[in-house]
This record gives sequence, C-alpha cells and structure tokens, in this order.
Amino acid sequence: MELPSKLLENAVNEMSQLPGIGKRTALRLVLHLLKQPVEQTEELTTALENMRKDIQFCKKCHTISDAEVCIICSNPARDKSIICVVEDVRDVMAIENTNMFKGVYHVLGGKISPIEGVGPSQLKITSLVEKVKEGTISEIIFALSSTMEGDTTNFYIYKQIKEYQIKTSTIARGIAVGDELEYADEVTLGRSLLNRIPFETSIKQ
Repeated sequence: MELPSKLLENAVNEMSQLPGIGKRTALRLVLHLLKQPVEQTEELTTALENMRKDIQFCKKCHTISDAEVCIICSNPARDKSIICVVEDVRDVMAIENTNMFKGVYHVLGGKISPIEGVGPSQLKITSLVEKVKEGTISEIIFALSSTMEGDTTNFYIYKQIKEYQIKTSTIARGIAVGDELEYADEVTLGRSLLNRIPFETSIKQ
C-alpha cells in the first residue's frame, strides 16, 4: 500500500499490529484521527500511556487493577471462599457481565500448552495452590475454555489440590466444546455457572 507520507505510513504500521486490525482498517482509523482536534489525539495517547505505565495486577487474583487489590477482591460482599479459576481478564469480564457469580477469581494468565511452550511454571498455579493450603477455600470452580489445553490445565490443578479435599467443580457444558469463554452469551455463561458439576464427574465422562 503506497502512502504519501512516511509519518502516516509509520502510524498505519503501528496501528495494524493490533489484533483484528488490517492495513486498510488501520489507515481508516489513522485518517479519522487526523480529522479530529489535536487535543483528542493527545487525550488518546495520554490514556494509553497512563494505562501502560500505571496499571497493576491484583496481588490476590492477578486480574488487572488500578490498585494493589482489585475492586472484586476488596469487595466485602464477595464470598472469598469460592474461587473461579479463569484464563485471563477477559473471562473475568465475561462472567461479571452475567451478574450470577458472587465469589472471587483467580486469573492463571494462560493455559498449559506444550505446543506453544507454556508449562505450569509459567502460569499463576502455585499461588492458587497456596490459597487452598490456607484452609479458607470451600470450592474451586474451573472455568477454562473446553479445549484440550483447558482440560489439561484443569486436571493439572485438580491433581495439585486433590489432597486438600475441597469441593471442585467445572462449569456445565452449555459452553460448546472448543469455545472460548469470552465469546459465550451472558445467559449461557450464567447458566453454566449455576449448573456447574463436580470436577470428578467431568473427568469420568
């Protein structure tokens, strides 16, 4: 794509690195920004800079946060004894949108995937096991996507905490096998949480 300006080309190249943004869409977005007042573009860049520089990860559940402890973990109305284990922050957002879960979360930061070189040590599994060891957890809900990697991760964690004899469950398979959690509609996801089944039952099926 031939562009009349090197500055424009650089901006388009950077914008096109975002997920789902091709060169043509990137060009459209950059040209849109050029038409806006300079102040609007400055506000956008400032917001992005502040986010990148100041955003934190909750020391309890590892989701993104503006403070050391996120608003979910610091909420006294949440049941801290029930932990929903998810892959990343997008899954937290998806479940929160259902308004059907009143426990807290544990964000792993991914799934075990030997093909992609992701092992248990690269995920936030150790801190989850430590929470279980403290003896204040009554239930762990596995809410990873129903893929081979998700099931492998669930089973690995299950083996790590099995001896502590706490309740383990997994969201009901209202979520189609192979689907990512973030793309499930709110009603289906909410029902999957409410109709969760014992994890031991899921691995025998």
